[in-house]
Amino acid sequence: MGLIWTTGHAQDEKVDVGKYEYINSCAACHGEEGKGDGPLAGVIETGIPDLTTLSQRNDNVFPLARVYEIIDGRADVQAHGSRDMPVWGQRYGMEAAEKYFDFEYDSESVIRARILAIAEYLHRLQAEE
Repeated sequence: MGLIWTTGHAQDEKVDVGKYEYINSCAACHGEEGKGDGPLAGVIETGIPDLTTLSQRNDNVFPLARVYEIIDGRADVQAHGSRDMPVWGQRYGMEAAEKYFDFEYDSESVIRARILAIAEYLHRLQAEE
C-alpha cells in the first residue's frame, strides 16, 4: 500500500500521496493509468512511454534510481535522450520556496519526498506478467 495520510476532517478522508502527486504532475501526458495516453500525449512528438511496463522493460525489476532521476530532471542524464518532460525537481523546489518562505525547511527533503511518492505510485502501477 502506498503512503497515505489523513486530512484531519470529521470524516477522516484518506489521501494517497503518490497518486495525488502523479495525477497533478504526470497524468496530463502519461494518462491517469500511466499508459501514455494522457490528453497532452498527442502534442508531444517523441511519444509518451507506457509507465506500467517499466519493470517489464527492465528484466522485471522496477528501476527506482532511473525513475527518480528522470522525474527530478536536474541532473543531465545522457542515456535518457532529449528532455521533453518538465524538470520536476526544479519546479518542486520553486513551489516549496513560495509555500514555506516563512519557515526554515530543507528544500531537498521536500523535493525528494514528492518525487519518491510518485516513484512509489509508479511501482504500484506496474503491469503483472
